[in-house]
Amino acid sequence: MASPAKIGIVTVSDRASAGVYADEGGPAILDYLAKALTSSWQAITRVIPDERDGIAQTLIELADKEGCCLIVTTGGTGPAPRDVTPEATEDVIDKLMPGFGELMRQVSLAKVPTAILSRQLAGIRGRSLIVNLPGRPRAIAECLDAVMPAIPYCIDLIEGPYLETDPAVIVAFRPGQKPKG
Repeated sequence: MASPAKIGIVTVSDRASAGVYADEGGPAILDYLAKALTSSWQAITRVIPDERDGIAQTLIELADKEGCCLIVTTGGTGPAPRDVTPEATEDVIDKLMPGFGELMRQVSLAKVPTAILSRQLAGIRGRSLIVNLPGRPRAIAECLDAVMPAIPYCIDLIEGPYLETDPAVIVAFRPGQKPKG
């Protein structure tokens, strides 16, 4: 039996990392993935402050040392001075995957006009897909609903583990494969 796929979940928040308030973004991602994925996986979670170098080092650790096939961040994607998650992600990725951010903004704009302020993006580091999500739990679910169908196939293409989804929750797209369910 294959070992579980490792998935990094990173909350980027000065206040949550300092214990000023409870992290809601990380648990929202964890809950979403627990419902969406049927294959075996293990979460590796981090709650860190909005510091570009610290974010970059956390992404490197999760990709290179922990071997996470997927790293999902929440927070730090807005226009505020301390919002630096996209910049830290760009610092460490080998390939930018612009379609992820474009689709997430498109879906979010249908819900709220301020989605245009969001700067979430995605990229590849080695055999890891890194996806930046907004910080609000409802926006996290909306964005994951939009991009999750492509995530398992993207991970296939970068030679990561085979992730299966529950078709009652989300149907993963793989060319030439008939959808289950």
